[in-house]
Amino acid sequence: MHSISQTDHPIYKRILLKLSGEALMGKEPYGIDTQVLEETAEEIGNVHELGVEIALVIGGGNIFRGVSAASQGMDRATADYMGMLATVMNALAMQQALEKHGVVTRVQSAIDMKEVAEPFIRRRAIRHLEKGRIVIFAGGTGLPFFTTDTTAALRAAEMGAEVLMKATKVDGVYSADPQKDPNARRYERISFNEVLQKNLAVMDGTAISMAREHDMKIVVFNLRKAGNIKGVVCGQPIGTVVEGN
Repeated sequence: MHSISQTDHPIYKRILLKLSGEALMGKEPYGIDTQVLEETAEEIGNVHELGVEIALVIGGGNIFRGVSAASQGMDRATADYMGMLATVMNALAMQQALEKHGVVTRVQSAIDMKEVAEPFIRRRAIRHLEKGRIVIFAGGTGLPFFTTDTTAALRAAEMGAEVLMKATKVDGVYSADPQKDPNARRYERISFNEVLQKNLAVMDGTAISMAREHDMKIVVFNLRKAGNIKGVVCGQPIGTVVEGN
């Protein structure tokens, strides 16, 4: 862990951090890149040292991509349940990595598997956060047809988080895919309505609508740049802020 400097002043007390499963792949074709996992855990641990209450939602796309499997003939509901199980595997890996750094962590699963995770109980999760434990929400919503983006927006609202931080492989929200369109421009700020109207690839429409309904600020930023998680928490102008109508 790094020492805390005079400039490390978090502007949020409680956050929900959404990590994509793909972010944990690093340069691997699938699965978990242990170096990326360790680096991410250290970054999260550094933010935790500032006294910030942290909840995590991790996707499962590095292990199982539900929608693509469904398009190959698999029943969508079955594919989604398999994807939820993949998020549990990622959650356990992250728990192990965080606890190596001395951070007390709890995994709560929306799918009952009491041998490896607590069941999701809202009041218990809030109590864990209040006691300084990091809570990792696994198993999605427990229902098919909902993405982990929607899970993140739902859990952020349930936990009373002040911000939903979406860590991705790009440095914010663009007007088009920056890898395909050299004229794509990055937004510093954009409203929920604009995201929906322009069909921008921030989060799925259900997640955006839920965040808008609960006035939940979203910050989209690049996970792979060292210090970005702490930077966002401390109010630095990193990534894209989605808020307002």
